[in-house]
Amino acid sequence: MVKDDPVATAFRLPEFDETPVAAPRRPLRIALFSGNYNYVRDGANQALNRLVSYFEAQGCTVRVYSPTSDTPAFPPAGTLISVPSVAIPGRAEYRIARGLTPALKRDIKDFGPDIIHLSAPDPLGHSAKKLARALGVPVVASVHTRFETYFEYYGVGWVRRAVERVLARFYAGLDEVFVTSAGFGEVLRQQGLIDHAAVWSRGVDKARFNPQRRSLAWRRGLGIADDDVVIAFIGRLVLEKGLDTVAAAVAELRARGVPHKLLVVGDGPARARFEAQVPGAIFTGFLGGDTLAMAYASADMLLNPSITETFGNINLEAMASAIPVVAAIATGSNCLIEDGANGRLVPHDDIAGFADALATYLTNPAARAAAGAAGLARAQGYDWDAINEAVLARYHEILA
Repeated sequence: MVKDDPVATAFRLPEFDETPVAAPRRPLRIALFSGNYNYVRDGANQALNRLVSYFEAQGCTVRVYSPTSDTPAFPPAGTLISVPSVAIPGRAEYRIARGLTPALKRDIKDFGPDIIHLSAPDPLGHSAKKLARALGVPVVASVHTRFETYFEYYGVGWVRRAVERVLARFYAGLDEVFVTSAGFGEVLRQQGLIDHAAVWSRGVDKARFNPQRRSLAWRRGLGIADDDVVIAFIGRLVLEKGLDTVAAAVAELRARGVPHKLLVVGDGPARARFEAQVPGAIFTGFLGGDTLAMAYASADMLLNPSITETFGNINLEAMASAIPVVAAIATGSNCLIEDGANGRLVPHDDIAGFADALATYLTNPAARAAAGAAGLARAQGYDWDAINEAVLARYHEILA
């Protein structure tokens, strides 16, 4: 760590690639509260499930409190307890967890957690924070998304300041706040939302996401010729992922006469709207597991204009698949993309800039290969166990 770096010195945890000091420690009882633990698949809840799996592998017992569904996206890690919730208007696939009921409070007290971990600033999180203080139990939180930025995409940007005040109250007084990078933590400090933080980064499954997954046969099955150069957009089809920017950037490429194919992997409530914006694009719908890994490796670059993520999981998966990333300058990309090395960083509203960056990789195979190789090399350092160990180590520091 650089001694005179004010950003770095604000964060107490070592970066994930530093080896934690081994010490005897007892297994912990951990209560985790989530707004969406497994009923809709996204990067945040998959990271939480990996974290819980790691805790259990270390002998800890984890009880998770979250809204649930009769048709969950994947099986949960830990013991999942359903909490009351209501559907979000206009986004019924997501739910808002209500505050703790008396029965849930008794369940938590009977469980006797050593530490409480909050992952969403919803009524459940606020209620759990209050209960933790009443019980004298340490309470931490992790920041998973830029909630305060969402409202701009739905025409109610004036709500942002009020939401920021709620977030500041939620994170105030916690024993720790986990952020995905020191740079993102500094952004939150400058916004006045937090005053201290520790780094919990993200890892990538390199056995799944790797360049060997590339399949010309899979591409041909989608009508992609062997010499077509493919731009991939991968993620939920919702406005806050920057769909309008994707549409505008590829329209600019068409206007310039730059040959390309747009591959859209994912589904969501904005799909029909997006399909109308990008005629000729190939939509696969939701893909998971090895098929998703094949899609990454079979593309030639990733376009990620989102500014709402705290960590770009899709960026890291693309890097592990050896394809360059063209991304918006944002907290979810700045920590992974080195502009001009493993991809390009572009101001989120610079459509011509996105088109320029994409055109470079579309027309220059050597530049594309060099950026992909640089990303692959960098991705090798992102190990899930080392990253999740940093969280468990911080728990023990707090309890000590």
